Amino acid sequence: MITQRCGTHFCSGIQRQSFMAVGGWVFLSSLRWDAGACCQLQGILLSRGLHELMLLAVSGCSLPQVWSLEQPDWHCKIDEGSAGLVASCWSPDGRHILNTTEFHLRITVWSLCTKSVSYIKYPKACQQGVAFTRDGRYMAVAERRDCKDFISIFVCRNWQLLRHFDTETQDLFGIEWAPNGCVLAAWDTCLEYKVLLYSLDGRLLSSYRAYEWPLGVKSIAWSPSSQFLAIGSFDEKVRILNHVTWKKITELDHPATIASKKTIVYKEVEKSPTVDTERLTFPPTRALASSLFSTKSKYDISQVPVSLQYIKPVADRANPKVGVGMLAFSADNCFLATKNDNIPNAVWIWDIRKLKLSVVLEQLCTIQSFQWDPCQPRLAVCTGSSRVYLWSPAGCVVVQVPGEGDFQITSLSWNSNGDSMLLLSKDNFCVCYLETEEVK
Repeated sequence: MITQRCGTHFCSGIQRQSFMAVGGWVFLSSLRWDAGACCQLQGILLSRGLHELMLLAVSGCSLPQVWSLEQPDWHCKIDEGSAGLVASCWSPDGRHILNTTEFHLRITVWSLCTKSVSYIKYPKACQQGVAFTRDGRYMAVAERRDCKDFISIFVCRNWQLLRHFDTETQDLFGIEWAPNGCVLAAWDTCLEYKVLLYSLDGRLLSSYRAYEWPLGVKSIAWSPSSQFLAIGSFDEKVRILNHVTWKKITELDHPATIASKKTIVYKEVEKSPTVDTERLTFPPTRALASSLFSTKSKYDISQVPVSLQYIKPVADRANPKVGVGMLAFSADNCFLATKNDNIPNAVWIWDIRKLKLSVVLEQLCTIQSFQWDPCQPRLAVCTGSSRVYLWSPAGCVVVQVPGEGDFQITSLSWNSNGDSMLLLSKDNFCVCYLETEEVK
């Protein structure tokens, strides 16, 4: 689920539902997309530049469709023909659609204004092979040709090639622009620990390798100021590089035991609801029946030392659950949130100003996703349950999502203005708002 950049629209494809207010939060009712057997919904994307367009990608038919929000009668379909379709996305200006064909044979750039078509050959099938600068001026594409890795940088205004250069990688795994658009990070496959930093003109600024033989890079995140690059590794550590010398300034470990008294450990605990027998009726009302079989949770502060649940990875299986697989900086550059896959029920929050561990959130279930509020240091976490967990320097809170059935939240996304959030389960989603005024 993706909201429009200015935060004024989000797309559901279904009529607006009624509001429900609970505990200072306002929730929309859960919605379900009912698609036909041959055309199942792959995703809905709102354009980032123009307000009146949205993209609907349909996986079964391989026909992306575009509608106008201001003119509902206008729409178009894009047919890639026999080349098929595996992915679609908007360009930053909202005037072009980029389609990646099957087997990554090419990327087709369709212009909605001039109806012109451009082609980008040899895109590489990797985790993150296309990256735009934050200002939308440039696009970097990872390529594979003649058994070598390359990166091409295009000008998004006219899709002209600006730079094309090879990379010193065995198997390029991903690329990511710094928020200021001046540096491009590229990292190798997990079998080769290597992070390369390139300038906009293709010059290699620096190369970083923490060690040689074990499994290497698992995740990467830039700080919003572009001053720090955090690298999560399979050795359960995060290494932070500075933007001046591109050298390591600190190494953040994730031990199974928290011993420092300066670290606050919030532990989620469940409690069963109390039943007032005098008010109990038979048959019970729907609301009462729901409350009888539901459990509530809250946070308790644990006394250190605290031993976290540690899972030893299975050595003879592919993609072992080991290493730092998730990390993200807060919008004010003051905090870094990480998740070590060996300790799947914990979120680690580091104070970047002190380069010390500040808080650990110990959950009852495995962490599915977390994301920072884009406007303030406030972290939202989901664990596959019907609850949202919020942390800020002021403390923690658990928010129960109301609704019928078991709404298991697997991912979430903040609105750009920080006043609302999309919550996504396997088959449904809802949008919640932080209540700032009385809801009628």
